Amino acid sequence: MRSAAEMQLDRAVNEIEGFLLWEAEKDRARTRAEAFCAGLPWLTDTQRREVELRYCQDQREASRAYLERIATRSAALRTEYEGVYRALRRRLITAFLSGTVAMVALTTVAAIGLGAR
Repeated sequence: MRSAAEMQLDRAVNEIEGFLLWEAEKDRARTRAEAFCAGLPWLTDTQRREVELRYCQDQREASRAYLERIATRSAALRTEYEGVYRALRRRLITAFLSGTVAMVALTTVAAIGLGAR
């Protein structure tokens, strides 16, 4: 079992990683917006800034929706896999215990059979 301090550290690392990934996503959106606007040379500086801003907002919204879908699916898969793991573990323990009981029974029968001679 993990300690509370380890779990808190993991949460902090996850938050930092999430922050860094989101900042990288924002940078990618800015880069893509600039590249998009570079193909529109007739824009004024003000129009270019407005298009870049709207492009970045749209990209961030799309990225956020995508990440939320991934997070939801990941949670569903985790729940599903944990259920499968528990079922497999139960089967393994049942098989082990059944084998142990069978071995004890065979050993007992063999010991009784040898003692009766």
